[in-house]
Amino acid sequence: MQTYTDDDLRRRSLEYRRDTLRAIKAAGAGHTGGSLSAIDILNVLYNRVMRVSPENFSSPARDRYVQSKGHSVEALFVVLASKGFYPASELDTLCDYQSHFVGHPTRKVPGVEQNTGALGHGLPICTGMAIGGKLDGADYRVFTLLGDGELAEGSNWEAAMAAAHYGLDNLTAIVDCNTLQITGRTRDVMNAEPLAEKFEAFGWAVRTVDGHDIGELTDALSAPLEAGKPGVVIARTVKGKGISFMEDNGAWHHKVPTDDEFAAAMAELDAALAGVAGASQ
Repeated sequence: MQTYTDDDLRRRSLEYRRDTLRAIKAAGAGHTGGSLSAIDILNVLYNRVMRVSPENFSSPARDRYVQSKGHSVEALFVVLASKGFYPASELDTLCDYQSHFVGHPTRKVPGVEQNTGALGHGLPICTGMAIGGKLDGADYRVFTLLGDGELAEGSNWEAAMAAAHYGLDNLTAIVDCNTLQITGRTRDVMNAEPLAEKFEAFGWAVRTVDGHDIGELTDALSAPLEAGKPGVVIARTVKGKGISFMEDNGAWHHKVPTDDEFAAAMAELDAALAGVAGASQ
Protein backbone atom coordinates (compact mmCIF):
# COMPACT_ATOMS: atom_id res chain seq x y z
CA MET A 1 0.00 0.00 0.00
CA GLN A 2 1.24 3.48 -0.85
CA THR A 3 2.39 5.50 2.16
CA TYR A 4 0.58 8.78 2.77
CA THR A 5 1.38 11.47 5.32
CA ASP A 6 -1.40 12.95 7.44
CA ASP A 7 -1.29 16.08 5.26
CA ASP A 8 -1.61 13.90 2.16
CA LEU A 9 -4.79 12.39 3.59
CA ARG A 10 -6.18 15.75 4.73
CA ARG A 11 -5.70 17.00 1.18
CA ARG A 12 -7.28 13.85 -0.21
CA SER A 13 -10.32 14.28 2.07
CA LEU A 14 -10.88 17.75 0.67
CA GLU A 15 -10.55 16.43 -2.87
CA TYR A 16 -13.04 13.67 -2.05
CA ARG A 17 -15.46 16.29 -0.76
CA ARG A 18 -15.16 18.26 -3.99
CA ASP A 19 -15.70 15.16 -6.11
CA THR A 20 -18.67 14.06 -3.99
CA LEU A 21 -20.36 17.42 -4.37
CA ARG A 22 -19.70 17.41 -8.12
CA ALA A 23 -21.29 13.99 -8.46
CA ILE A 24 -24.36 14.94 -6.42
CA LYS A 25 -24.77 18.22 -8.28
CA ALA A 26 -24.52 16.53 -11.68
CA ALA A 27 -26.92 13.75 -10.69
CA GLY A 28 -29.46 16.08 -9.15
CA ALA A 29 -29.76 13.73 -6.17
CA GLY A 30 -27.72 12.54 -3.23
CA HIS A 31 -27.27 12.24 0.51
CA THR A 32 -24.93 15.20 0.87
CA GLY A 33 -24.60 15.66 4.62
CA GLY A 34 -23.92 12.04 5.55
CA SER A 35 -21.49 11.55 2.69
CA LEU A 36 -19.46 14.55 3.84
CA SER A 37 -19.41 13.34 7.45
CA ALA A 38 -18.10 9.90 6.44
CA ILE A 39 -15.32 10.89 4.05
CA ASP A 40 -12.44 11.06 6.52
CA ILE A 41 -13.33 7.58 7.81
CA LEU A 42 -13.38 6.11 4.29
CA ASN A 43 -10.17 7.94 3.45
CA VAL A 44 -8.25 6.37 6.34
CA LEU A 45 -9.72 2.91 5.75
CA TYR A 46 -8.93 2.75 2.04
CA ASN A 47 -5.65 4.68 2.00
CA ARG A 48 -4.02 3.57 5.24
CA VAL A 49 -5.68 0.54 6.87
CA MET A 50 -7.39 -2.00 4.62
CA ARG A 51 -5.70 -4.54 2.38
CA VAL A 52 -8.07 -4.22 -0.54
CA SER A 53 -7.52 -3.09 -4.11
CA PRO A 54 -8.77 -3.82 -7.64
CA GLU A 55 -5.94 -6.34 -7.94
CA ASN A 56 -6.88 -8.43 -4.88
CA PHE A 57 -10.65 -7.91 -4.74
CA SER A 58 -11.34 -11.48 -5.84
CA SER A 59 -8.88 -12.90 -3.30
CA PRO A 60 -10.27 -14.59 -0.17
CA ALA A 61 -7.43 -12.91 1.76
CA ARG A 62 -8.65 -9.36 1.14
CA ASP A 63 -10.02 -7.17 3.93
CA ARG A 64 -13.75 -6.51 3.67
CA TYR A 65 -15.74 -3.28 3.99
CA VAL A 66 -19.53 -3.06 4.02
CA GLN A 67 -21.20 0.36 4.09
CA SER A 68 -24.26 -0.28 6.21
CA LYS A 69 -25.35 3.37 5.99
CA GLY A 70 -25.75 2.79 2.30
CA HIS A 71 -27.57 6.03 1.56
CA SER A 72 -24.22 7.88 1.83
CA VAL A 73 -22.98 5.97 -1.17
CA GLU A 74 -21.68 8.99 -3.09
CA ALA A 75 -18.66 9.20 -0.78
CA LEU A 76 -17.94 5.49 -1.24
CA PHE A 77 -18.22 5.72 -5.02
CA VAL A 78 -15.72 8.60 -5.10
CA VAL A 79 -13.21 6.78 -2.88
CA LEU A 80 -13.46 3.55 -4.90
CA ALA A 81 -12.84 5.52 -8.10
CA SER A 82 -9.75 7.09 -6.56
CA LYS A 83 -8.42 3.62 -5.76
CA GLY A 84 -8.76 2.54 -9.40
CA PHE A 85 -11.79 0.26 -9.20
CA TYR A 86 -13.25 2.14 -12.18
CA PRO A 87 -12.61 5.42 -14.04
CA ALA A 88 -13.83 8.50 -12.19
CA SER A 89 -15.68 9.47 -15.37
CA GLU A 90 -18.16 6.65 -14.71
CA LEU A 91 -19.55 8.70 -11.83
CA ASP A 92 -20.97 11.03 -14.45
CA THR A 93 -23.70 8.41 -14.87
CA LEU A 94 -24.79 8.57 -11.22
CA CYS A 95 -28.57 8.05 -11.04
CA ASP A 96 -28.88 7.82 -14.82
CA TYR A 97 -31.19 5.26 -16.40
CA GLN A 98 -29.52 1.83 -16.52
CA SER A 99 -26.42 3.06 -14.69
CA HIS A 100 -25.07 0.79 -11.95
CA PHE A 101 -24.23 3.93 -9.96
CA VAL A 102 -27.46 4.37 -8.05
CA GLY A 103 -28.44 5.81 -4.68
CA HIS A 104 -27.21 2.84 -2.64
CA PRO A 105 -24.30 0.39 -2.91
CA THR A 106 -24.76 -2.49 -5.33
CA ARG A 107 -22.37 -5.33 -6.14
CA LYS A 108 -22.70 -4.39 -9.80
CA VAL A 109 -20.23 -1.61 -8.98
CA PRO A 110 -16.62 -2.89 -8.75
CA GLY A 111 -15.27 -2.77 -5.20
CA VAL A 112 -18.65 -3.01 -3.46
CA GLU A 113 -18.86 -6.07 -1.18
CA GLN A 114 -22.60 -6.13 -0.52
CA ASN A 115 -25.83 -4.43 -1.53
CA THR A 116 -26.96 -2.24 1.36
CA GLY A 117 -29.46 0.49 1.99
CA ALA A 118 -32.06 -1.16 4.15
CA LEU A 119 -30.60 -0.03 7.46
CA GLY A 120 -29.44 -2.54 10.05
CA HIS A 121 -28.03 -5.08 7.60
CA GLY A 122 -24.32 -4.24 7.49
CA LEU A 123 -23.34 -5.37 10.98
CA PRO A 124 -25.14 -8.73 10.72
CA ILE A 125 -23.52 -9.37 7.31
CA CYS A 126 -20.08 -8.49 8.67
CA THR A 127 -20.58 -10.66 11.72
CA GLY A 128 -21.10 -13.58 9.34
CA MET A 129 -18.02 -12.61 7.33
CA ALA A 130 -15.94 -12.42 10.50
CA ILE A 131 -17.19 -15.81 11.71
CA GLY A 132 -16.20 -17.22 8.32
CA GLY A 133 -12.73 -15.79 8.72
CA LYS A 134 -12.33 -17.38 12.13
CA LEU A 135 -13.53 -20.77 10.87
CA ASP A 136 -11.08 -20.59 7.96
CA GLY A 137 -8.16 -19.46 10.11
CA ALA A 138 -7.86 -16.41 7.84
CA ASP A 139 -6.26 -13.14 8.91
CA TYR A 140 -8.49 -10.74 6.97
CA ARG A 141 -10.32 -7.98 8.84
CA VAL A 142 -13.93 -6.94 8.38
CA PHE A 143 -15.15 -3.35 8.68
CA THR A 144 -18.60 -1.80 8.55
CA LEU A 145 -19.79 1.80 8.74
CA LEU A 146 -23.01 2.45 10.64
CA GLY A 147 -25.01 5.62 11.07
CA ASP A 148 -25.94 6.60 14.62
CA GLY A 149 -29.60 6.86 13.58
CA GLU A 150 -29.31 3.36 12.13
CA LEU A 151 -28.66 1.97 15.61
CA ALA A 152 -32.40 2.11 16.28
CA GLU A 153 -32.60 -1.07 14.16
CA GLY A 154 -32.70 -4.08 16.47
CA SER A 155 -30.75 -6.28 14.07
CA ASN A 156 -27.62 -4.33 15.01
CA TRP A 157 -27.90 -5.40 18.63
CA GLU A 158 -28.57 -9.03 17.77
CA ALA A 159 -25.38 -8.96 15.68
CA ALA A 160 -23.49 -7.14 18.45
CA MET A 161 -24.43 -9.87 20.91
CA ALA A 162 -23.37 -12.64 18.49
CA ALA A 163 -20.08 -10.92 17.60
CA ALA A 164 -19.09 -10.72 21.27
CA HIS A 165 -20.20 -14.30 21.92
CA TYR A 166 -17.91 -15.57 19.15
CA GLY A 167 -14.99 -13.33 20.12
CA LEU A 168 -14.77 -11.66 16.71
CA ASP A 169 -11.71 -9.44 17.15
CA ASN A 170 -11.38 -9.48 13.34
CA LEU A 171 -14.52 -7.29 13.18
CA THR A 172 -14.52 -3.50 13.54
CA ALA A 173 -17.65 -1.39 13.37
CA ILE A 174 -17.40 2.37 12.93
CA VAL A 175 -20.31 4.57 13.94
CA ASP A 176 -20.55 7.80 11.92
CA CYS A 177 -21.98 9.65 14.89
CA ASN A 178 -23.07 12.99 13.41
CA THR A 179 -26.15 13.20 15.72
CA LEU A 180 -28.58 13.90 12.87
CA GLN A 181 -30.93 11.78 10.79
CA ILE A 182 -33.59 12.61 8.24
CA THR A 183 -36.26 13.52 10.82
CA GLY A 184 -34.09 15.33 13.36
CA ARG A 185 -31.57 14.78 16.14
CA THR A 186 -30.99 11.12 16.91
CA ARG A 187 -31.45 11.87 20.61
CA ASP A 188 -34.96 13.10 19.85
CA VAL A 189 -35.99 10.48 17.28
CA MET A 190 -34.59 7.43 19.14
CA ASN A 191 -31.88 8.11 21.66
CA ALA A 192 -29.09 5.51 21.52
CA GLU A 193 -26.76 7.21 23.98
CA PRO A 194 -24.68 6.37 25.91
CA LEU A 195 -23.24 4.45 22.97
CA ALA A 196 -19.89 3.51 24.51
CA GLU A 197 -21.49 2.03 27.60
CA LYS A 198 -24.06 0.13 25.53
CA PHE A 199 -21.43 -1.54 23.36
CA GLU A 200 -19.26 -2.27 26.39
CA ALA A 201 -22.24 -3.95 28.05
CA PHE A 202 -22.60 -6.13 24.93
CA GLY A 203 -18.96 -7.24 25.31
CA TRP A 204 -17.26 -5.00 22.75
CA ALA A 205 -14.01 -3.07 22.95
CA VAL A 206 -14.79 0.62 22.40
CA ARG A 207 -12.82 3.66 21.27
CA THR A 208 -14.32 7.15 20.84
CA VAL A 209 -12.51 9.47 18.42
CA ASP A 210 -12.84 12.70 16.49
CA GLY A 211 -14.15 11.31 13.21
CA HIS A 212 -12.40 14.04 11.22
CA ASP A 213 -8.95 13.63 12.81
CA ILE A 214 -6.71 11.56 10.54
CA GLY A 215 -4.34 10.60 13.35
CA GLU A 216 -7.05 9.51 15.77
CA LEU A 217 -8.81 7.47 13.10
CA THR A 218 -5.54 5.81 12.12
CA ASP A 219 -4.71 4.86 15.70
CA ALA A 220 -8.18 3.43 16.29
CA LEU A 221 -8.48 1.47 13.05
CA SER A 222 -4.99 0.16 12.33
CA ALA A 223 -5.30 -2.89 14.59
CA PRO A 224 -8.04 -4.69 16.55
CA LEU A 225 -8.85 -2.77 19.73
CA GLU A 226 -8.63 -5.79 22.04
CA ALA A 227 -7.85 -9.47 21.55
CA GLY A 228 -10.91 -11.66 21.80
CA LYS A 229 -13.46 -8.87 21.40
CA PRO A 230 -15.12 -7.16 18.43
CA GLY A 231 -14.27 -3.48 18.29
CA VAL A 232 -16.37 -0.40 17.71
CA VAL A 233 -14.96 3.02 16.91
CA ILE A 234 -17.45 5.74 17.77
CA ALA A 235 -16.48 8.53 15.38
CA ARG A 236 -17.87 11.87 16.48
CA THR A 237 -18.49 13.67 13.20
CA VAL A 238 -20.26 16.69 11.78
CA LYS A 239 -22.95 16.26 9.16
CA GLY A 240 -22.00 18.27 6.08
CA LYS A 241 -18.38 18.54 7.26
CA GLY A 242 -16.24 20.97 5.29
CA ILE A 243 -18.98 23.30 4.03
CA SER A 244 -19.89 25.97 6.55
CA PHE A 245 -23.56 26.34 5.59
CA MET A 246 -24.08 22.57 5.46
CA GLU A 247 -22.39 21.68 8.74
CA ASP A 248 -24.68 20.29 11.45
CA ASN A 249 -27.69 21.20 9.33
CA GLY A 250 -30.28 18.46 9.03
CA ALA A 251 -31.74 20.03 5.88
CA TRP A 252 -28.71 18.65 4.01
CA HIS A 253 -29.49 15.01 4.77
CA HIS A 254 -30.68 14.65 1.17
CA LYS A 255 -30.34 17.87 -0.77
CA VAL A 256 -28.69 19.10 -3.96
CA PRO A 257 -26.92 22.48 -3.88
CA THR A 258 -28.12 25.27 -6.12
CA ASP A 259 -25.64 26.77 -8.54
CA ASP A 260 -24.79 29.52 -6.05
CA GLU A 261 -24.49 27.08 -3.15
CA PHE A 262 -22.30 24.78 -5.23
CA ALA A 263 -19.98 27.65 -6.18
CA ALA A 264 -19.74 28.76 -2.55
CA ALA A 265 -19.02 25.22 -1.38
CA MET A 266 -16.30 24.69 -3.95
CA ALA A 267 -14.70 28.01 -3.05
CA GLU A 268 -14.56 26.94 0.62
CA LEU A 269 -12.96 23.62 -0.30
CA ASP A 270 -10.46 25.29 -2.64
CA ALA A 271 -9.44 27.66 0.16
CA ALA A 272 -9.05 24.74 2.58
CA LEU A 273 -6.92 22.88 0.03
CA ALA A 274 -4.68 25.92 -0.36
CA GLY A 275 -4.32 26.05 3.42
CA VAL A 276 -3.24 22.40 3.64
CA ALA A 277 -0.76 22.90 0.78
CA GLY A 278 0.65 25.99 2.47
CA ALA A 279 1.03 24.26 5.81
CA SER A 280 2.94 21.36 4.28
CA GLN A 281 5.51 23.54 2.54
